[in-house]
Amino acid sequence: MALAIFDLDNTLIRGDSDHAWGEYLVEQKIVDDTHYAKANDQFYRDYVDGTLDIHEYLEFVATPLTRFSPGELDTMRNEFIATKVDPILLPKARELIEKHRTAGDTLLIITATNQFVTQPIAQKLGIEHLLASQLATDNEGRFTGKVSGTPCFQGGKITRLTEWLEGRPESLEGSYFYSDSMNDLPLLQQVSYPTAVDPDPRLQQHAEEQGWPVISLR
Repeated sequence: MALAIFDLDNTLIRGDSDHAWGEYLVEQKIVDDTHYAKANDQFYRDYVDGTLDIHEYLEFVATPLTRFSPGELDTMRNEFIATKVDPILLPKARELIEKHRTAGDTLLIITATNQFVTQPIAQKLGIEHLLASQLATDNEGRFTGKVSGTPCFQGGKITRLTEWLEGRPESLEGSYFYSDSMNDLPLLQQVSYPTAVDPDPRLQQHAEEQGWPVISLR
């Protein structure tokens, strides 16, 4: 039994769920359509460039959530999944997931996007285990606008994965990791079988230099 690890955004889905959530909030007039949209786009460019301040970004994402109850957020999220996520699910990604499931591998999504957005996507893909950035909540389950724990980003993915593996039977021996982003290079270098999936230009070049597989799920 091996550990098969998947990045989510632009790997298992054709787009970025974090950025799409921001677009949804703008379209629904939940946030200021000028300022928020501009900031959302800039944060995404920073991510692509590898310069993202992950704490600043997660607090940006968390702040609008503080205005709503858990029930209200669930309703919003269900609509978001149906309108923004379902159209960008990739059949070839499901085939890859099923290949590993059939082999008896443990399936894990590891993503910088927060758990509020990504939990239902992991469920749709039939992947039980999810490591995602955490947004803090109060005793009533309402978001506080703050970050909880280590963000699941760049080297933070290794930290979170190491914590998750403690006491579990899986290890990184014989493990797989699929990702599109150079931001995931730290973890790609830790697994036995790194694979670049529809990679950004920097990861494409690095993968070719290292002789890593480069595949497309599009």
